[in-house]
Amino acid sequence: MTDRIILVTAQLNPVVGDVAGNLAKARAAHAEAKTRGGDMVVFPEMFLLGYPPEDLVLKPSAVEACRSALDALAAITRDGPAILIGLPWKQNSCLYNAVALLDEGRLVALRFKRELPNYAVFDEKRVFEAGPLPDIVKWRGIKLGLPICEDLWLGDVPRALIDKGAEMIITLNGSPWRRTIERERKQAFSGWFDSWASPKAMIFVNQVGGQDELVFDGASFSRDSEGREVQRLPAFEEAIDAVEWVRTDKGWFGAGGQIVSVKSGLEADWKAMTRALGDYIGKNGFPGVVLGMSGGIDSAISAAIAVDALGADKVWAVMMPSKYTSQESFEDAKACAEALGIRYDIIDVEPTIASFNAILSTPFKGTKPDTTEENLQSRARGVVLMALSNKFGPMVLSTGNKSEMAVGYATLYGDMNGGYNALKDIYKTEVFELAWWRNSANHQVGLGPVGQVIPERIITKPPSAELAEDQKDEDSLPPYDVLDAILYGLIEEERSVRELVADGHDEAEVKRIENLLYRAEYKRRQAPPGVKIGPKNFGRDRRYPITNRFRN
Repeated sequence: MTDRIILVTAQLNPVVGDVAGNLAKARAAHAEAKTRGGDMVVFPEMFLLGYPPEDLVLKPSAVEACRSALDALAAITRDGPAILIGLPWKQNSCLYNAVALLDEGRLVALRFKRELPNYAVFDEKRVFEAGPLPDIVKWRGIKLGLPICEDLWLGDVPRALIDKGAEMIITLNGSPWRRTIERERKQAFSGWFDSWASPKAMIFVNQVGGQDELVFDGASFSRDSEGREVQRLPAFEEAIDAVEWVRTDKGWFGAGGQIVSVKSGLEADWKAMTRALGDYIGKNGFPGVVLGMSGGIDSAISAAIAVDALGADKVWAVMMPSKYTSQESFEDAKACAEALGIRYDIIDVEPTIASFNAILSTPFKGTKPDTTEENLQSRARGVVLMALSNKFGPMVLSTGNKSEMAVGYATLYGDMNGGYNALKDIYKTEVFELAWWRNSANHQVGLGPVGQVIPERIITKPPSAELAEDQKDEDSLPPYDVLDAILYGLIEEERSVRELVADGHDEAEVKRIENLLYRAEYKRRQAPPGVKIGPKNFGRDRRYPITNRFRN
């Protein structure tokens, strides 16, 4: 019986579908664990294929590639350390989300995920079968419980494992980040952890990195049998760390692990956005990004996020003035680009806009200018950015915020052009908060410069799309603090018009905003992806029908 072991946590960033690359990462982590004297190295959920695999996991060749990779990993455990790793597993015509224990050159044990999340961003029941209530795994005289992610959030699996004598819970996770995740994890785990007559040691290993509209924070941790945190790995960064565990008559106790503070608030939001954008660009092979730099706050903060994520040499800003562009906007766009240290060009789109107006003069004869002509300006800019992307390779970074996306104040095939939108889940009021925070950060928060990177006038001047003379956003929308409060109630909280009116909002205004929200669904279906930050993002979280006549 073993009374002393070293468990190595491999908090890594897999790439979905890159089985060979993920295998190489696993090999390297195993080699490092060996140099640290590790007895077992633990990887995140579904690591070999990447998480979430969505319908890729239905491809037999992808599942077979993972099985071959697992065989290769088993071979390197002949002289230790053991490996605990996640992958898809096909058995008796059923496909499972599995965890495999490899030791002494062979597959020692398999356990299947029982609780398949099928809400919010998850739809695992679409692709996986639920496993049975798992039994414990006996390894080197230790009784292990191996729940997979959601298994740990509900009581049945942990209870069954403890009833069967588990001494230590090791859980593999693909748990995506959102602002409330630390509180949610604490509430979910402490419910059953604190209820045990004899609490057990727990090792929580989570993946890190961006995957389309999700970002995983890692933030892996370990608790000993008295509930003390003996390991806490950094959020949004890869890390490999070892904890030495010793068994006493009171359970398992750990020491030697890295312990860092938990990131929260605006810094966590920023880290999530930069990690997500950086991985989206890197994993998809783009050389960088190009974006329109208008002199407004949305493009300025999008550029700052891009610089912190990618570095200044991979960000290209383009000012595309029309006759409505103010001198202030020229000055502010240039000042922001210089503060960030990025390439900055000016491409005049007024001739293109004039050409569009001339082409359409006959069919438009007898009509008055309206949003149609305003949208032509935005679409002219979209054409320019897409041409630069096609010619030179950088991905177009869209810059619209969640408030605009919600009410349809973003132009389809114009400023909605792009491959990714870092602000897609950030309300306008939050954009201002993030801008003040980034300017005040007195430490390195990414690859960009420390300190003020967004000129103060960009933050303080009234927001305007500058598509008409003396135009301001509040000409057609409520003040953003009012608008965002209504939108948060309608979107994140699914509240009714009646409830929002009871909170003090104007009934006609709430009904107007609700109508705009529903009518803009067709636009959002055509919008680029963007990382989930809050409780309910546009995309995987909120799946409303486009054709929809329901109103409160």
